[in-house]
Order: sequence, then structure tokens, then C-alpha cells
Amino acid sequence: MSLTAGARLGPYEVLGLIGAGGMGEVYQARDTRLDRTVAIKVLPPAMLADGTARARLLREARLASQLNHPHICTVHDVGEADGHVYIAMELVEGEPLSARRAGACRPISSCASAARSRTRWRMRMRGGWYIAT
Repeated sequence: MSLTAGARLGPYEVLGLIGAGGMGEVYQARDTRLDRTVAIKVLPPAMLADGTARARLLREARLASQLNHPHICTVHDVGEADGHVYIAMELVEGEPLSARRAGACRPISSCASAARSRTRWRMRMRGGWYIAT
């Protein structure tokens, strides 16, 4: 039961689908309480009954909310409404990662910076520390 434009998910009004993958569907929505546009990630319909998938999504929200980094979107809310488990997060405008990957090569310094960011993220998720060199 995918969401359609105009549907309500708790305090959020769905504006449209941004993208979908194996672990979730992401919608653009309007937060009616704070009058701002957000991205809402929900579990795909096939995974709604899976307790492990629900726990994983809630863990993702909890861990992401503890981070503050320019390359990680801000988590605004997490919850359940109308049979959906969701994460409401900052909507970041830009091109899809798939389009970025298909484009021209980036400068090596940009790739190195991205690799360091991913390493910091993985270390933080594992409860470790990362010291930049």
C-alpha cells in the first residue's frame, strides 16, 4: 500500500514519490505542524509485517539523529501512523546518486574526502572513534 500524493501520514501531507529501493520508499511531504518540506522514508509494503525491518528502520533513525555532518541529512521525527513506520528527515535538493555516479569523474581530492566521510560514519556507527590523518 504505497502512499499517493495528498495522503496523510500522521502530521505529514505526502506530495509525491522521490524514489524507492529494497529498504524503503522516500516521499516528499509537507510537515503541517511546522510548515516545512521534508523527506519521509517508509518501509516498502512487502516489509511492513517484518519486525526485523521495523527495528532496523528505527535503529537507522536513532543512529542518524545522533550525527551532525554536512553530508548526512538531519532527522526530524520518527514514528508510526496508518500502518507505516517512517523517518521524517531534511529534504536535500539535488541530483540522484545514480546520476552522479554516471557522470564525469570527480577530482581525486573529492574522492578522498568522500572516503574519509564514509570511514567516519562507519566508525561512529560501530561506536568507535576515527582520527583524521
